[in-house]
Amino acid sequence: MPEIPDLESYASALRPRLIGARLENIRIKNPFFLRSVDPPLEAVFGRTVTDVRRFQKRILIELEGQLFLLIHLMIAGRLHWYPAGGTKSPRAGLATFAFTSGSLVLTEAGTKRRASLHVLAGEQGLATLDRGGIEVETADIETFRAALTRENHTLKRALTDPRLFSGIGNAYSDEMLHRAGLSPLLLTAKLSAAQTETLYRAARDVLAEWTERLGRNAETSFPTKVTAFREGMAVHGRYRQPCPVCGSPIQRIVYAENECNYCPTCQTNGRILADRALSRLLREDWPRSLDEFEDRFQKLKPPDA
Repeated sequence: MPEIPDLESYASALRPRLIGARLENIRIKNPFFLRSVDPPLEAVFGRTVTDVRRFQKRILIELEGQLFLLIHLMIAGRLHWYPAGGTKSPRAGLATFAFTSGSLVLTEAGTKRRASLHVLAGEQGLATLDRGGIEVETADIETFRAALTRENHTLKRALTDPRLFSGIGNAYSDEMLHRAGLSPLLLTAKLSAAQTETLYRAARDVLAEWTERLGRNAETSFPTKVTAFREGMAVHGRYRQPCPVCGSPIQRIVYAENECNYCPTCQTNGRILADRALSRLLREDWPRSLDEFEDRFQKLKPPDA
């Protein structure tokens, strides 16, 4: 699912293309994509775009008269831009937003339709979809600490809870925790003041660095490779690859459609965290340390591997 840096890159690329342009119509292939009824979809037709920005984990397009289009890409949704008068015709997608400056097409991979569009009126309408999470980039340390310790959860869960923190998901929470040298399963109630400050600074640095990096590309071309697995990430999506800090193989916990990636040396004092499904299956055979894991892995490798 696109997170803060990815959504900011989309917003940066869309602002010069959409602000001042008029929305002519919206063609929706699947009616389930539209999740609101009041105002009606037709209410936004013919209105001029006044702003484009990120709203938590969504893209917000503001139109004159304080009407808002709120687009949630979920896991597999992506945006594509086709300038007016260009040589390429807009591809078929879940939805096509036709502006006087070009067409914005939303596609969604797979068969599950999770991406959504809300048409909202005024700040009050926008507030109905506010999950309440703080923006780490602008929050001070005390606001961050209060959000982090509001409920006693693992750090991984707390950082990805939209009621606590806005716009953070699996990928960048992994990067933040690695940068801070903290276990994803450490409980927030057990976090020391020093650890909280370390995580606060790591979270802000990771978001700032990746937002700046992706934003540079958005200045020259529309984002086409929005993915949770990026070259240059320290741990996310790098299972079994060496940690850039210590060289230990990155480990992961897989649960449902999500995964948690970490370095056992940098974050868990060499301990391999239990994967819920595998640890139940293996029980006493589950490796407790990185050395034990490596020994088991070598024994399981085919001779010619």
